[in-house]
Amino acid sequence: MAKAPYDTDLDRNPANYQPLTPLGFLERAAAVFPDRTAIIHGPMRRTYRDFYARSRRLASALAKAGIKRGDTVSAMLANTPAMLECHYGVPMTQGVLNTLNTRLDAAILAFSLDHADAKVVITDREFSKVMKEALALAKVKPLVIDYDDPEYSGNGERLGSIEYEAFVASGDPDFAWSMPDDEWDAICLNYTSGTTGDPKGVVYHHRGAHLLALGNIVTCSMGKHPVYLWTLPMFHCNGWCFPWSISVVAGTHVCLRAVRAKAMYDAIADHKVTHLCGAPIVMSVLLNADTSEKRPLPHVVEFFTAAAPPPEAVLAAMKGAGFNVTHLYGLTECYGPAVVNDWHQEWDGLPLAEQAAKKARQGVRYGALEALDVRDPETMAPVARDGAAMGEVMMRGNVVMKGYLKNKASTDKAFFGGWFHTGDLGVIYPDGYIQLKDRSKDIIISGGENISSIEVEDALYKHPAVMAVAVVAKQDDKWGETPCAFVELKPGASATADELTQWCKSQLAGYKVPRHFVFAEIPKTSTGKIQKFKLREMTKGNLRSGGSLEN
Repeated sequence: MAKAPYDTDLDRNPANYQPLTPLGFLERAAAVFPDRTAIIHGPMRRTYRDFYARSRRLASALAKAGIKRGDTVSAMLANTPAMLECHYGVPMTQGVLNTLNTRLDAAILAFSLDHADAKVVITDREFSKVMKEALALAKVKPLVIDYDDPEYSGNGERLGSIEYEAFVASGDPDFAWSMPDDEWDAICLNYTSGTTGDPKGVVYHHRGAHLLALGNIVTCSMGKHPVYLWTLPMFHCNGWCFPWSISVVAGTHVCLRAVRAKAMYDAIADHKVTHLCGAPIVMSVLLNADTSEKRPLPHVVEFFTAAAPPPEAVLAAMKGAGFNVTHLYGLTECYGPAVVNDWHQEWDGLPLAEQAAKKARQGVRYGALEALDVRDPETMAPVARDGAAMGEVMMRGNVVMKGYLKNKASTDKAFFGGWFHTGDLGVIYPDGYIQLKDRSKDIIISGGENISSIEVEDALYKHPAVMAVAVVAKQDDKWGETPCAFVELKPGASATADELTQWCKSQLAGYKVPRHFVFAEIPKTSTGKIQKFKLREMTKGNLRSGGSLEN
């Protein structure tokens, strides 16, 4: 094929082509705003000059320890300055950062270390007990570096041969770090919190991390110098890429070891936090805080949440508390959020019920995602854009993972037909906004009728006594499956199964009303997502008519 005229003698060269990577964001912030506060952690303040120098020191020390292109460095850290430094220092060596979920058990952590072939492990002393067991179980024998966080008040033991600060101090602050050889090179490895079998290792590349980091800035309407509170775990999808995003606008990271109401309100008030992200559980903590823990907000604070769409009552309560909630949607496989409920100003004039219906939609693609659709997973044909025809939500673009590490079968299945299959069922409206109806495995089929667990949950969330709810299918001899609702009540509130049944009947068609209610603490993942697989197991026990779970 003959070259197009615009390709003749116009070739890529270092002057006109550089691989995309988020690493340059920190370099630029340090050059342009060297004295601006980059990180706040307790009494500690760290400037962009220091942040960049320490990241280079870390890279230098890792390189001296033998880390090179494609080597894995695992980090078992809370939301601390060290974790932020790892997001730059590790890939500056062309190594791959594997952030470990701090709430997993030793066996899963050991599997992850082995599967990733970890060469170095940086571990916070708070997690020394589980990491000691994981390292003993693992076949790999990495260099172990202990992190002593001044904000940690416990006495976890040291597991390694060197402490993090000493290790960083051994590095060169002027280390000549490397751009990736190719923007397709891996930058991070994240393990899914799978409910069955071993977790899958999701591989991110530099290109996707660069694009999603910029996409966050645009989607969140971040101006210069935002103040970002770390309530979202940095181990979760690399903190949705915000460790890199904040450097783009020379913002301030406010680190937080644990999500506690008083600590969040104090940080927001003291540091004038402008943005934070989190699962619905974070909203619950904020809203249900004791009066003594709350403080007046300095301004309207932007709160970005994912997982299930916030119920109307929660949105109203958050607005009343001074938070503007934006609903995002994504998965580990697309670097975190890649879909946003982009709000139209003219919708502000709609009746509240219509506004709530639009707020419940997941929305439209990020600017950084090339395509979003709802399709038949077998024929790959698009479903009708009528808000009723159900199919699987699919994505394609540069912020979709490289694939699953050492798992070609799962990768091929996920990318069947040239689209990434999310496993979520949904509909798409005439305006292109999508709305989830369920995970494919969570849809309830009762008497041949499909029941969306999300719809039933939304109805229950509107009850004033309900703090948290999850609805799953329970096997039924007559109907095949019927809805079963697990409910957590607000502190000091009360409600009976009969009362909630009547409430649901006023909100839903009769066949959608749960036949059973279980009042109990709802199990959640380390990222705040409800573990429905555990609830489904619980329904296999005996449920008394009227709602309680028999022992």
